[in-house]
Amino acid sequence: MSKYTVAVVGATGAVGREMIKVLEQRKFPVKTLVPLASNKKQRRTVRFKGKAIPVKPAEDKAFNGVDLSLFAGGGSASAEFAWEAVRRGSLVIDNSSTFRMRADVPLIVPEVNARHLRRHKGLIANPNCSTIQLCVALKPIYDKLGVERVVVSTYQSVSGIGLQGIEELETQIKDFVGKRKIKTSAFPAQILFNVVPQIDVFMKSGYTREEEKMIFETQKIFSDPALAISATCVRVPVFGAHSESVNVQTKRAFSIPTILKLYESQPGLKLMDQPAPAPGDEFRVAYPLAVDVQGTDDVFVGRIRKDPSQANGLDMWVVADNLRKGAALNAVQIAEFLM
Repeated sequence: MSKYTVAVVGATGAVGREMIKVLEQRKFPVKTLVPLASNKKQRRTVRFKGKAIPVKPAEDKAFNGVDLSLFAGGGSASAEFAWEAVRRGSLVIDNSSTFRMRADVPLIVPEVNARHLRRHKGLIANPNCSTIQLCVALKPIYDKLGVERVVVSTYQSVSGIGLQGIEELETQIKDFVGKRKIKTSAFPAQILFNVVPQIDVFMKSGYTREEEKMIFETQKIFSDPALAISATCVRVPVFGAHSESVNVQTKRAFSIPTILKLYESQPGLKLMDQPAPAPGDEFRVAYPLAVDVQGTDDVFVGRIRKDPSQANGLDMWVVADNLRKGAALNAVQIAEFLM
C-alpha cells in the first residue's frame, strides 16, 4: 500500500485534533503528517503515533509535496489555501462551507453518494455535521421508498462551533457553581440551562444559515433539488454529539418491520430501537443518547414509529458524534475511498 504525506489545516482546533486522532486510529497510511495552523497563537505541537510534531504556519509553500490536505481551519483558511494546495498537487478535502454549493465541487457522504467522487477536480467538500447524519439516516428510505418531504429539528452540541463552544459551557458551569455572573460571547444567548433556537446568522428567508445548509446540502447530496425539507436548528448545553428529531413522508407505503430491515443493512448506521419497555420498566433506555454516542463512529437511529397525522409518515430519532462522523471521520472516509 502506498503511503502519503498528509497535511491537516487547523490542526490545533477541535475538528483538526479529531482528524489526527482518526488518521491514527484507522491506520491511514501516513508517511509524513504536516500539521498546519493559521493562528500564530496556536502554533505549538500535536501528537501523532506517540510523537510530538511541531505545528507549522499555513502558507502556500507548506503544501509542496503534500498528497492529501484535510482542511479544518475555517472558511477563511479554505478560501486562501485550498485551491493553492490543489495547484501544488494535493488532493483537498475541505470541512468548511466555502465550496459546498459549487457545482464543480462534489459534496460527499461516502455511504450515500460516493459515486459523485468521479467528478472531483482536486477539491472535495465535507458536508455540514448535522447534514451528514441526516443523509445517512435517509439513504435507505430514499432508495427503497422515495422521500416526499422531511421535517427535521436538531439538538446540537456546543462542540459544533469548536473549542470555544466547549470552553464557554465549561466556564458558565464554573461561574454558576461559584455564584458569579454568567457571561456569553460564543453563542447568541446563555447556553447553560438553556435551549437556543439559533445557529449561525439569520438569512432573508427567516431561516438561519445552519438551517439553509441542511436544506440545500441534503438536496445536493441526493441530487434532488425538488426534495422538500424544513429544518429548525437548536443549540443545547451538551458537550458532544448532535441529536435530531426527523419526520419523513415517503412516496410509497411502508411497514415498520420494513424500515427496521432497511436499517439493519445500512453501512455506517446502527439501529437502537428495542421494543417498548414492559410495565414497571418504563425508564429502561432503548434509544440513542448523546452521552453514549460521543466518541463513536456510526449514526445511531431509534424511536422509529409511524406518524399517524399523515399518509406514509415516519418519525425517528437520529444521533451522531458531530466531531467524528459529522466532520473528521467523514473526511478521512472520503480519502480512504479514493485510495
